[in-house]
Amino acid sequence: MNTQERNEIIALIKREVIPAIGCTEPIAVALCVAKATETLGCRPEHIEVDLSANVLKNAMGVGIPGTGMIGLPIAIALGALIGKSEYQLEVLKDCSPERVEEGRAYIAEKRIEVRQKKDTKEKLYIEVLCTAGTEKARAIIAGDHTHFVWVERNNDILLQDTLKDNTQTTENATQNEVDLTLTKVYEFATTAPLEEIEFIEETARLNTAIAEKSLKGNYGHALGKTLQGDVDKEMLGDTIFSRILSYTSAACDARMAGAMIPVMSNSGSGNQGLSATLPVVVYAREKNKSHEDLIRALMLSHLTVIYIKQSLGRLSALCGCVVAATGSACGLVYLMGGNYDTVCAAVKNMIANLTGMICDGAKPSCALKVTSGVSTAVLSALLALENKAVTSQEGIIAEDVDQSIRNLTVIGRDGMTETDHLILDIMLNK
Repeated sequence: MNTQERNEIIALIKREVIPAIGCTEPIAVALCVAKATETLGCRPEHIEVDLSANVLKNAMGVGIPGTGMIGLPIAIALGALIGKSEYQLEVLKDCSPERVEEGRAYIAEKRIEVRQKKDTKEKLYIEVLCTAGTEKARAIIAGDHTHFVWVERNNDILLQDTLKDNTQTTENATQNEVDLTLTKVYEFATTAPLEEIEFIEETARLNTAIAEKSLKGNYGHALGKTLQGDVDKEMLGDTIFSRILSYTSAACDARMAGAMIPVMSNSGSGNQGLSATLPVVVYAREKNKSHEDLIRALMLSHLTVIYIKQSLGRLSALCGCVVAATGSACGLVYLMGGNYDTVCAAVKNMIANLTGMICDGAKPSCALKVTSGVSTAVLSALLALENKAVTSQEGIIAEDVDQSIRNLTVIGRDGMTETDHLILDIMLNK
């Protein structure tokens, strides 16, 4: 692999693996509100927000960091009151109890209107219109949680990007600049000069910190903490496996509950970042793996997730835990002494097992899905190391691992579209 190609992959990873505070969908909405408010130049008297079904689904039931509140209204209010678009997915990091109270009052004054935008093909679409008197400003994010495609003030267009007619798809616009295969992912992770990829260790620092804080607290359903209890130890034992499950689910507990703690996300999802990171970190720590082994395993895990998300897209009806756990399975295989063929076997085992797990929005119970994904990652890695892989005679698995990945993503991206609509309909009408 030449230097230019390595640099392109490094740039891709640095775009996709970034810090985020809170669930990325409501935070992206707050970011869009912040941009529209800044463009307006004053506090909005009224805010109209139009969202694609997938954004609406993921933003309805999750805690907003630093607020003790759930859902979009407080995210929107704080986006207008304290949001700074330069902070990107940490847009609400200046939150304080006093500003939360201002946000509550803003909501009570009925200044916010949220609607589902039904005439867009984009699965990730956020449109915000802020008005004050006769002044108005509009901002649109599409295709990526931080990708502004439209900004205008009083009908003067200040920014116009790919989605200018609101019908084009930008789902993979930034990701497809680098053409990945699993072979290329493995080669990069295992052969790139260590000093060029050591930056990935920051994922371990951030994501371990939120797990450890969660284990000392009582966030969400407290699944991670529960898994460390006496009764659970009788069932699972005090093992590397149980610690992988408890750390990963604990981090998700805190994040979904709205803890004001940054995580390192992957491809626009904090839970994907946690699932790609923590199983690898815990195993490496428990087995006293070298610094280099940890770095290369983390890189293999995170880049595998990015590769799969290239064709799956930012949001879908397929739970992102499946994708992220597939990455961690690869990282675990590497730490256990496996090779490229073993990694391919683990990927096939993951796809054969978890394809079809639905995403019914971001919420505290995502910790259960994260745990399901991570536990399957461990089992898939162990099977692969025994040279056992689901064969092309079984289900959607193909002989070629990249085709198997495409089979997974076409199901999640295209085949489950109607499922997505049904999930949102159930959520809105229950």
